[in-house]
Amino acid sequence: THDLAVVAGMAQQVALMYAGQIIEMAPAAEFFANPQHPYARALLRALPDADRRGQALAAIPGTVPPLTQAFVGCRFAPRCVHALPTCHTTLPVLTGPAGRQVRCLLLAPGGPGLSPEPALPAAGTAPIAPIAPTASATTLPAAARGAAQDATATANAAALLQVSGLNVSFVLRKGFLQGKPQRFDAVKNVSFDVAAGQTLALVGESGCGKTTTGKAIVQLLRSQAEISGSALLDGQNLFALDGADLRAARRSVQIIFQDPFASLNPRMRVAEILDEGLAALQPQTTPDERRSRIEHITEQVGLRRDALQRWPHEFSGGQRQRIAIARALAVQPRLIVCDEPTSALDVSVQAQILNLLRELQRELGVSFLFITHNIAVVEYIADRVAVMRAGSIVEQGLCADVLNRPQDPYTRTLLAAVPRL
Repeated sequence: THDLAVVAGMAQQVALMYAGQIIEMAPAAEFFANPQHPYARALLRALPDADRRGQALAAIPGTVPPLTQAFVGCRFAPRCVHALPTCHTTLPVLTGPAGRQVRCLLLAPGGPGLSPEPALPAAGTAPIAPIAPTASATTLPAAARGAAQDATATANAAALLQVSGLNVSFVLRKGFLQGKPQRFDAVKNVSFDVAAGQTLALVGESGCGKTTTGKAIVQLLRSQAEISGSALLDGQNLFALDGADLRAARRSVQIIFQDPFASLNPRMRVAEILDEGLAALQPQTTPDERRSRIEHITEQVGLRRDALQRWPHEFSGGQRQRIAIARALAVQPRLIVCDEPTSALDVSVQAQILNLLRELQRELGVSFLFITHNIAVVEYIADRVAVMRAGSIVEQGLCADVLNRPQDPYTRTLLAAVPRL
């Protein structure tokens, strides 16, 4: 697993792997209290929580190396902030007593040990070059604001999206001799607001209707479900739009799917994937304009330009999710529905994606409807929280209020069930 909280609650012994090798073994309690390997320390520093709001998470630079190459020296050395020249040329071995071993030259008998960990930067200290913002884009307050200022700014922010009385029903078709088709109400009378330049987290157990809500707002269920209620984007009801008006609205609302590999066309190169939405939703742009914007967005999400000529299968999960984020950003939306964008990612890649989303929101004023069941991610990134159960919202409010002082019994039960370090 890559869920360290589950490991802390379930395991007696931990074996940490990197690039095909075990690099640290320890009793679970000792591992979390005193991790030894630089990779282990980096993983624990990359975990999101409420205490790290306003800070950049300790994402590990680079990616795991391909195992088809011939390794010389420590496999983690190219990404290690403590690495010395000898780490790149000398192969480390597991050392230490049975059950408490580490594979690191710096920690071997007679080694120099690790230098102090570098300080984490505050969020926003490494700005992302902005693309041309929409007219109503807003910029979040500085990351260093206090909790009271944070709550006040959240409460006073103008609503970009207002969802009211949303109902989504599916007709379950049965066989000819099995009676009338049955209706399944997946979403029932759901209402919430998403403020401009802020994040609403939609949480709840699997199957409660979170993804269905997001897909309905993005107009992906029109031919599959019966939808009623309203979703006002700056006063314009998305459910009442059609034709050219609907295409114009799609430029303002985009989605990032949970599985980046399944959502990217394997028969198209990255440049074609990013160009497809631009050509469809902004046909007035010339090929040269689209190419320039695509190159800019590729760098904006932390990928090199040579990635544009590669295929989706050539990337890691985190890189594919960056491509999915770039595709959503290409048409300059004002609202992005993020459907479990980090659930399939390990801790270090999750930190990269969360840092990226916070920076994009700070620089471009994008609003997020963040669908997740990861409460630690909610604590870190969300301004407001809405809790769903069986298709209905049972509680919503400011993030700190809902998570620290839950009122509904289901919310209390949900939070009590969350594994924590």
